[in-house]
Amino acid sequence: MKIKNAKFLISSPNLKLCPETALAEFALLGRSNVGKSTFINTLVNNSKLAKTSNTPGKTRLINLFEVNTDSKSFILADLPGYGYAKVSKKEQDIWQKNLEEYLLKRENLISTVQFIDARHEIQKNDYAMQEWLKFNNIQCINVLTKCDYVSKNELNKKIAVLKKEFQNEVLPFSSKNRFYVDDVLKTFEELILIK
Repeated sequence: MKIKNAKFLISSPNLKLCPETALAEFALLGRSNVGKSTFINTLVNNSKLAKTSNTPGKTRLINLFEVNTDSKSFILADLPGYGYAKVSKKEQDIWQKNLEEYLLKRENLISTVQFIDARHEIQKNDYAMQEWLKFNNIQCINVLTKCDYVSKNELNKKIAVLKKEFQNEVLPFSSKNRFYVDDVLKTFEELILIK
């Protein structure tokens, strides 16, 4: 599967205001500043498609992107990052409610993609999100970001730990090079074909 083009569709505060499409969809989950926007830009080879920031908590809406390939088209849904404490409890609760509604009720959702930063240990809210996904029988793959910051040996250990802890497929990823892009696209294509 080779990407031909990608475009931004909409930013929406909740599921109700998201456009319905017939395309398979992948929801991107992760702690604030884990690299979801950078992942999108690297995947589609367009550094300006998704807005990136060094400030955690910038993604506060559901951002939908349509990705067109030579075989299948699909949607990437960049969801607000969890684990960011510098917003009010009320706002965090609203984010949580909208996130859960989206994941439970979005009809074309094929899989979630939970991002884990390779430089750090798995965090408590990563475990909490994984438990919630498994409790609700929501498909998930894990992407280990910022792999260029750790040694090959350390990366292999991180992958093994993540596989053991979450029992999911784990894909390494680095925005510094495109070594892992084909593996991600192959996994996406396989998931689309299964559904």
